[in-house]
Amino acid sequence: MHIAFLTPEYPHERTNASGGLGTSIRNLAEGLVKNEVKVSVVVYNQEVDDEFRDDGIDFYLLKFRKYKIGGWYFYRKYIQDQLNSLIKRKGIDLIEATDWTGITAFMNLSCPLVIRLNGTDAYFCNIEGRPQKFKNRFFEKKALINAQALASVSKFTANRTNEIFGIGKEFQIIPNSIELDKFSPSDIETDSDCILYFGTIIRKKGVLDLAHIFNKVVERKPEVKLLMIGRDVIDVFENRSTLQLFKDSLSGLARKNFIYKGAIDYDRVKLEIEKSTVVALPSYAEALPMTWIEAMALKKALVTSDIGWAGEVMVNGVTGYTVYPKKHQEYADKILKLLSEPQLRIEMGSNARKRIEKKFSSEIVSRQNIHFYKKIIKTVNS
Repeated sequence: MHIAFLTPEYPHERTNASGGLGTSIRNLAEGLVKNEVKVSVVVYNQEVDDEFRDDGIDFYLLKFRKYKIGGWYFYRKYIQDQLNSLIKRKGIDLIEATDWTGITAFMNLSCPLVIRLNGTDAYFCNIEGRPQKFKNRFFEKKALINAQALASVSKFTANRTNEIFGIGKEFQIIPNSIELDKFSPSDIETDSDCILYFGTIIRKKGVLDLAHIFNKVVERKPEVKLLMIGRDVIDVFENRSTLQLFKDSLSGLARKNFIYKGAIDYDRVKLEIEKSTVVALPSYAEALPMTWIEAMALKKALVTSDIGWAGEVMVNGVTGYTVYPKKHQEYADKILKLLSEPQLRIEMGSNARKRIEKKFSSEIVSRQNIHFYKKIIKTVNS
């Protein structure tokens, strides 16, 4: 079986910047290869055209192309032609594409197409209460309707997407995964009283609420530090740096105890997770967050949001705590409880790792995907 992924991002030194979506695709691709499935990855919107092979995966980078008119259509058709050529030359059995902005709308592919929900633009706009561009909504709906099969990383995302678009289609629920060997806890010593946030510095991740939460934490425990790692972006509502908005909300003491390291290498992120005392991820908008899974795999007790998808990853009071981000005092209280009770942190961190091993390991999730792919290929070709 030969599976190809069509994606705008993938974490590799020869591709453009990548986030959680790219990480989730890489974990799945590598898991499939270990199960003797051929894998190709087609990454569009790149700076150059390129082809190479790495770790058993064939990569095809497609340069972003400009057109005088109708670029949204003609670039899709260009990608379509490249995919159909690969299908014929490489014997690709199925293509899996992302849902973001409906890249496969208007494409006619010569093999089955699966779209996996990691959150459409419409989905995130709906959750955040923002208006969406008409063309994005149109492309996304058309792409979902035209696909031979649909998957989603969480049941919440599938249900909400069906509500938004009114398509009433069935989604196969298969979560994101993680390679347990790569996220195996070490004996590294943790920093004393250090809260970690890692991920994009953006409003929808709850970082502006985290400022108020941290203010309340240092009121009670003045020695606590907050370390933030991730790429800063321009806020959609105030049109300026989200990081600066965050800093503007910090108290004097909180500002002194705040450390920002920017976007750092993936291996260094893992090190900072292990060194942290508590991980705080108060996000408002996710499909199934890789950041949560990575921290849990490293036996970290988390305080996360309690919205929608949260219950499909976290178990409140067992793997950590889930709290609505606007409840600043309650959120701060849960962080303070974990900071002050080392044994509780150990127990919750251990429970978190066990949950990842049982539900999100690459070995388990790869088998689920292989079964799903075989079923779709058989159904379409019969």
